[in-house]
Amino acid sequence: MLHKEFVPETSENLPEKGKVTWQSPSNIALVKYWGKKENQIPANPSVSFTLSNCHSTTSFQYQRTESATLEFDFYFEGVKKDDFKPKIQKFFERIRDYSPYLQSYKLEIHSENSFPHSSGIASSASGMSALALCVMSLEKAIFPEMSLEYFNRKASFLARLGSGSASRSIEGPLVEWGKHADFEESSDLFGINYPHDLHEVFKTYKDTILLVDKGQKTVSSTLGHDLMHGNPFAEARFKQANSNLAKLIPILQSGDLPAFIEIVESEALSLHAVMLSSIPYFILMKPNTLEIIQRIWEFRRETGVPVCFTLDAGANVHVLYPQHSENEVLELIKNELVAYCENGHYICDEIGSGARRIDNG
Repeated sequence: MLHKEFVPETSENLPEKGKVTWQSPSNIALVKYWGKKENQIPANPSVSFTLSNCHSTTSFQYQRTESATLEFDFYFEGVKKDDFKPKIQKFFERIRDYSPYLQSYKLEIHSENSFPHSSGIASSASGMSALALCVMSLEKAIFPEMSLEYFNRKASFLARLGSGSASRSIEGPLVEWGKHADFEESSDLFGINYPHDLHEVFKTYKDTILLVDKGQKTVSSTLGHDLMHGNPFAEARFKQANSNLAKLIPILQSGDLPAFIEIVESEALSLHAVMLSSIPYFILMKPNTLEIIQRIWEFRRETGVPVCFTLDAGANVHVLYPQHSENEVLELIKNELVAYCENGHYICDEIGSGARRIDNG
């Protein structure tokens, strides 16, 4: 599928007004995406667990106007936020050719997160995917014959133009994004539901997010991606990601937890290794991040419980474990790991099924 296939036909069937609300989750990558080309194209493919409890809820009210310029107001958790508007304005500019009907409307957008905004959880994946789904609901009202497959793929395509990882938050429980030889329908333009067999153990996986540092990152993800252009290890990292994605296919099919743990933890450390080797170099992990990793390794070695960690582009630790190990892992977290969390805060999450519309439409 090419870019031009997401450009809609001209239509006079523009509704006068309406409102739609979507709830869209965050996700956590198992094989990491780091480094991108022009127009939010990933330098390597990735695959992620869709989460359930960490989500954004976005309401999108639209009203026809005579103006030929898109106008919008944005409210976050009930408060008008003009300082959030530039990022959303940039998103609307990027999708203009694919959603030209937006220029006929004035929008009022309300968004809120199920997790505290200062919790250190990146909300771009959940927030941008929810906004993209609202846009697609308006397009669906204009073109009611649209298929569900096209709706989801274009929603992922649009979300990607707001935040790369947002392309993986439309569906679930596992989403692959980026062209890869072992994924026939894969594309750099949008994410797809994981097409291979998935062992039952992974369908109920748990993710407890330990909030090590709630502060703003010293280096933004956007800048971090850009620094891969001059990183001496970038090509090796891209090859590693491609290889690990291929290796995961039989692992996810068989339920081989030791092999799963090895790849997931290696991917997390490789992500931060390329940060250490960028110019300028930077470190997003904190001392407590390393303490938690060491404690998880010790616990797994002593007990045999198949718990592991992964990291996003920050200091917080995602503790991944199968449902049958939940009691033991939560005891570890409450008895030992919570001491390394800022204000003792952590979030219990699990694998989810993707975004859902929550209004009456």
